[in-house]
Amino acid sequence: METMKSWINYLLILVALVLFVSCGSSEPEYADPEAHEKTEQLRGQYTPLITGTWHFEKATDKQRFFERLTFQADGKLTGMCKWQKRSLVTINGDQHYTDWEDVEQMNGTFTGDWRLQWERDEKGEGHDMLDLYARYDDPANEYLAYSHITLFGYADEATLCFHGSQ
Repeated sequence: METMKSWINYLLILVALVLFVSCGSSEPEYADPEAHEKTEQLRGQYTPLITGTWHFEKATDKQRFFERLTFQADGKLTGMCKWQKRSLVTINGDQHYTDWEDVEQMNGTFTGDWRLQWERDEKGEGHDMLDLYARYDDPANEYLAYSHITLFGYADEATLCFHGSQ
């Protein structure tokens, strides 16, 4: 009986060692190692350039838009936007612009997250992407400031280019 207990203890120790050795790898396994590698390269190359505050402004006769985005190295995003519009009206036969009016749901400060990543599309082609998600800080504003993944173009000391920016 004592030999049987020793044999069972030996087997339990052996199983524990096998499990410990097989689970001991500290290297994570990725579903798509190429995507992980390219994401790390993308982040290494562009995160230092993107980190900071960027401004975008566009104006026409009837609309003007201003946006400030601050990208932090830890993946946090803060910003503000102001979008205004006006109309061209006829008064006594003369055309005049109305005063600028805020597009309320598209104005204010916001807070969220950002990240760069490399992704494959449905055709299997890879693309550099910028994921932006931010909510307006005003709880009464139910709109999202950002909630999309967009194509990332490039960044340098003076320019941040992603789909939709000029």
